Amino acid sequence: MNGTLSVIKAGGNVLDSPEALEAFLDTFAAMAQDRILVHGGGVMASQTMLRLGIEPRMVDGRRITDEETLKVAVSVYAGWINKTIVAKLQARGCNAIGLSGADGSVIDASMRPKAPVDYGYVGDVKAVDISFLELLLQQGYTPVLCAVTHDRKGTLLNTNADTIASSVAKAMSQTRLVTLTYCFEKNGVLMDPEDANSVIPHIDKPLFEELKASGTVSAGMIPKLDNAFAAIDAGVEKVIIKNSSNLGNSIGTIVQ
Repeated sequence: MNGTLSVIKAGGNVLDSPEALEAFLDTFAAMAQDRILVHGGGVMASQTMLRLGIEPRMVDGRRITDEETLKVAVSVYAGWINKTIVAKLQARGCNAIGLSGADGSVIDASMRPKAPVDYGYVGDVKAVDISFLELLLQQGYTPVLCAVTHDRKGTLLNTNADTIASSVAKAMSQTRLVTLTYCFEKNGVLMDPEDANSVIPHIDKPLFEELKASGTVSAGMIPKLDNAFAAIDAGVEKVIIKNSSNLGNSIGTIVQ
């Protein structure tokens, strides 16, 4: 084993709020252990599309990505958001390097099958090059990965950032003791969605099934937890779901 590693996915209000992003990056940059940051940027992508006269289309919370939507997604994710985060981390003394899946072929993907829903240029992760990530980490770089992959045939693909974070964590667990953290706008998985303090501190598979059956967890939290358990099954030590403002403390839900 090459030591410990934190894979942290930033989403929700982390990217949409300048204040939240600054506070999150303060904590992230101060972390002593090796870490990899994964980010999305769906809200900014949708806002940019609307300004360009392109209507965002979603099915079951997942974006339909036609050619024009792909151009916007790549511009926003791999461009403005990724390089803004890298610049802000550099200002904090964290030697960040921004990457899409195509850079160094770090993440290969294949276009999602057209049935039952044609999502267009949406990619499902096939492989993560852990040797390239290890090389960067051992040279003192902090990888910052956006939600863009490629198919090794010259086509860029839009890929869910939660899935990228899970895939990277699973792959890196072959050589590291890995913790995967999902940071978003909630304090964790909540027993009562209306009560921000009703955090469920620990979830295992039997409890997850109970929470789904009762409707306590639903919608976007289900795929997030599905990704969490897939990571655990693949060797990730633990998964934490928490508010971005709590990155530096123990408040949140541990999935194990």
